[in-house]
Amino acid sequence: MLSALGDDWDEAFRNLKAGKNFIRYMKAWDKYAKVNTRLACPYEKELPVYPRKKIRGMGRVARLSLEATERALVMAGLKKDDGSVLDELHNGRTGIAYGSCMGSMDSIVELYSIELDNNTSLINSQTYIKCMPQTCLCNLSVFYELRGRMITTNSACTSGSQAIGYAYETIASGIQDIMLAGGAEELVAPDAAVFDALGAAACINDRPDLEPKPFDKNRDGLVVGEGAGTLILEDMEHAVSRGAKIFAEVAGFGTNADGTHVTNPNSSTMAYCMELALKDAGISPSDIAYVNAHGTSTVAGDIAESDATYKVFARPVPISSTKGYIGHTLGACGSIEAWLSINMMNSSWFHPNLNLTAPDPRCAPLGYIMENGLSADARYIMSNNFAFGGINTSLIFRRLKDEEKQICCT
Repeated sequence: MLSALGDDWDEAFRNLKAGKNFIRYMKAWDKYAKVNTRLACPYEKELPVYPRKKIRGMGRVARLSLEATERALVMAGLKKDDGSVLDELHNGRTGIAYGSCMGSMDSIVELYSIELDNNTSLINSQTYIKCMPQTCLCNLSVFYELRGRMITTNSACTSGSQAIGYAYETIASGIQDIMLAGGAEELVAPDAAVFDALGAAACINDRPDLEPKPFDKNRDGLVVGEGAGTLILEDMEHAVSRGAKIFAEVAGFGTNADGTHVTNPNSSTMAYCMELALKDAGISPSDIAYVNAHGTSTVAGDIAESDATYKVFARPVPISSTKGYIGHTLGACGSIEAWLSINMMNSSWFHPNLNLTAPDPRCAPLGYIMENGLSADARYIMSNNFAFGGINTSLIFRRLKDEEKQICCT
């Protein structure tokens, strides 16, 4: 994971435990006089330097996806000591599912300069490669010489979670042994302006530490963030045979469409999406110990999601949103939040809803985690995301005991 929370679990865990909020006042946005919000959550660390030829087609969003993937491959034991990846990644049995909301904004502006002022001087051979929607997917496949299946998931806020789900289905069907899966998003002012125009952006600019406030009655909107998350999915037998460290099993996946409105959420279809994931996992709602919510801190979104969740669980299931810490990372949020949820499950602790002091009475009576978080020995957890376009995703992860990993392969 790359986000303001950190690049590894130790750093992220410390920051979550400390209840640290990483939202910033973006002074550079003061020039946008008609945009009300000035809040965002940038990723502020320097990205590694690579030979120009290796990354010349990468804008910032693809660079973020590359660094997250580099770290994931190391954790998965798929990189050699000399920095190259295992030969197995080139045999056609390793694929990739990856997404973002869009390509890099700088290159999009350069491309459209021909329409804005008849200027073609800004366009070069790499302009479209950097701004095309599938820029992360294609650049990663070339960088690592992957020859397997490629699935682009440019589905707004479900880009990262759909990538994980589709990668899981691809492996489960026997098409691939390994899949790189995730999402990325670079921080640009137009993303904030879009939500500002919808009246959905947080605007208490002088108190970034108090924004956003998912599920709180005093919330005033979301905050956009930046980052990337990559998970390595692998056939269980294949992973055990090569001695890979297994963090969790993808137990279930559900995805569907509202079919009713592009931006207004539909609690009924959101609930059905969760039910699809539960059915796929072959478990009941009572088996889920924790739900990582999409929790954007918008009135319509929080209420619809809470209603949908209560419809499925019919109990105050423990639930929290990561967006109170790092904002809404858009195309990256599904993979970042899944990664964090898995690590929380393995640490038997789940973070609270930051800035939640007065739960909105219009939200369903769920177990909103507050104050110091929740210590719990969880076997199954759920991570949900809901996107513009009426696209819904639900992922279920299972914590495996060491003996189970061996049983799965005998």
